[in-house]
Amino acid sequence: MSAVLDNRNSLLPGRFEFLMGLYAENYHRLTRLFAPQQLAPGHYVSDVDDGLDVHLHVQECHPYTLELELTYGFVDAHTGLRAPSAQLRMYTDAHVAEALHCHPGRHLWQVLGPFTPAHTVFQHRLRMNGFLSRWLEYLVEQGHSTSTLRPQV
Repeated sequence: MSAVLDNRNSLLPGRFEFLMGLYAENYHRLTRLFAPQQLAPGHYVSDVDDGLDVHLHVQECHPYTLELELTYGFVDAHTGLRAPSAQLRMYTDAHVAEALHCHPGRHLWQVLGPFTPAHTVFQHRLRMNGFLSRWLEYLVEQGHSTSTLRPQV
């Protein structure tokens, strides 16, 4: 039998490698979309005249990381916060961006509960970052870009 068939799993990325690839993809999509590493902390709005303004809040800038919130202007009736919402962390030195959580005002442990098994946390991170990847792709298709992003007054 050939080496390819004997070691089939070596051709496919593992789940961890897939997640890291998703983080890298999200970084490059976000960088091409809004270039947040070039923005000062503050609130920004992207408007493409479709009635769905995208809000980007650059919360903190550190030498190698950025803390961001990406959301639409919709307000969730239950929480009173904007939704959908994604809390993001960009690592500018490693060129990766991860969705920390996609629930308004909640941290991962609040969503999954304390002492959550590692497999459940991993699956949740895959879902959140897959959602972020698709959302960033959609925003580009709708025409959002650095040229449509303005500081919010």
